[in-house]
Amino acid sequence: MGRLVVLGAGLGVLVGTGLKLLAPRLALGTIGVPRADPAPSARVMPGGGMALGRFEPRRELTDLSQEWAKLAAAQKGLIASGYMLVLDDGRYAQLQSDLALPAASSIKSPILLVGLDTLDAGRLRWNDLLPLTKEVQAGGAGWMGNKPIGSRFPVYEAATEMIRVSDNTATNLMIKRLGGSVAVNERFRALGLSATVINNWLPDLNGTNTTSSHDLARTIALVDSGEKLSPRARDLYRQIMASSSTNTMIPAGLLKGLGKESSDPDSELLGYGISALNKTGDIGIAYADSALIELPNGQRAVAAFMVKGPFNDPRSAELIRAMAAAASRRLVDTTSLAPQP
Repeated sequence: MGRLVVLGAGLGVLVGTGLKLLAPRLALGTIGVPRADPAPSARVMPGGGMALGRFEPRRELTDLSQEWAKLAAAQKGLIASGYMLVLDDGRYAQLQSDLALPAASSIKSPILLVGLDTLDAGRLRWNDLLPLTKEVQAGGAGWMGNKPIGSRFPVYEAATEMIRVSDNTATNLMIKRLGGSVAVNERFRALGLSATVINNWLPDLNGTNTTSSHDLARTIALVDSGEKLSPRARDLYRQIMASSSTNTMIPAGLLKGLGKESSDPDSELLGYGISALNKTGDIGIAYADSALIELPNGQRAVAAFMVKGPFNDPRSAELIRAMAAAASRRLVDTTSLAPQP
């Protein structure tokens, strides 16, 4: 009985102390009262940081969609597709965004996502060695195909070179290690990338491998939104995408929209608080670029553009730059920007 009295007294002290500590917060109404979820652009993490954006289109920027359509219509003989979504608030624009077009090397970004997702699942190790065989050896971009048959490359090197220098042999090594095209295509479908299909080994100069601007944008958003990949794998995805050495389409277009030109658009954009982690594609008859765009106000957007046309027609890449420039003018308030000295 005595123990119960002591225990009751102890609990009373604890409860009383707890209520005393909580009283100011109760008076301010900061706990215990359910509140509506704030607007998407205002969501914050528990620690006070910014929340991850979501792949949820909410409000179409119809003037931008219409401008893209006019830009494309002015270029006879070219078929264009585009999609952009601001992850933080759902603003989006589109032009034939679900149209399946030749993917060229832009399909390497979805392949990277599948590879890192497999790494997360424990079915792949980052230092597994991939043997070079005649089957996967490819010409075109990259250096791995020039190595002797039987050479072995760690997964981390193949995954990085697939994006950094768009190495075709590295891509084929990844496809084979992930179970081949049939298995990878199944993974694409499970990720909601319905237009993304591997039909041939890279470089696929005939353009039989396909994707869409919507799929390319969704690929990047799945990672940045946290819907796919662990934090560590997400870091790897960003690091590898940031290593891409070609910046002549979306990055150059974004800079063009700010009224600037540069031989190094990535560095110039950084002065405005803008970065673009992108992956291009180019097989002459088709050009593509997709990017995660980090904006000076802290928001992020995903964008992708694809153009099919006559072989090596310079208008194809220029149309992508023009569409990216139009997007840049909607995304960035240029009146409040000044490049850093």
